[in-house]
Amino acid sequence: MDNIHAPTVLAGPSSRPFANGDAKHLSFAELQVKKEHLEAELKVLGGILDSHGVTMDTPLITGDGFPRADIDVAQIRTTRSRIIYLKNDYKDLMTTIEKHLHEHFASIQDTEDAAPAPTQLSGMLGDSIPETLEEPFAKVNSVVAGSPAESAGLKPGDEIRSFGYVNKANHDGLKKVAECVQGNQGQRILVKISRRIESSRRQELQLNLTPRSNWGGRGLLGCHILPL
Repeated sequence: MDNIHAPTVLAGPSSRPFANGDAKHLSFAELQVKKEHLEAELKVLGGILDSHGVTMDTPLITGDGFPRADIDVAQIRTTRSRIIYLKNDYKDLMTTIEKHLHEHFASIQDTEDAAPAPTQLSGMLGDSIPETLEEPFAKVNSVVAGSPAESAGLKPGDEIRSFGYVNKANHDGLKKVAECVQGNQGQRILVKISRRIESSRRQELQLNLTPRSNWGGRGLLGCHILPL
């Protein structure tokens, strides 16, 4: 008798290419969309197993070796097979995303290495960072009380020099900021800002901002940002 616990197809590397072609050639935004689709389907399939009261490892036969009559064995085997299949796709996709990010940050590092030596700025205060400063590309217009933005220390009037991997050269009308936020829910994003403290003095700060949806308000940040 065949192993009834085994999925309909064997576990292993994905046997088909990604639906939209080679994932290595997709943009970060396209990779993120594909990741969300895979996660959504895996969640649905997990719900199917839950509805039968089984997991990926629950026995499908009785103690005397016969298929259980209290569950839909065929559907469970098919669902398990699909989950294994998608998890392999998901693993490959995450490897591609990680490589994409490494290459992106490496290109930023190469640019910084080629930049002129940093200049000390006078009037730096508190936990200010003496370095070559990028030109601001956005400004914080408003911050909601109790939001992730307020918790990070953002204030209205702050000028954003960089937001994670996003800067003036690549923000694309702030679209890349939105992508960065969506792709980093629950993870800290380094935000470099410039804050006016006197008419002729500014404070350069690095803040850790963590986008999240459960803070009690709209959006993942709780602030309004405008392009400069």
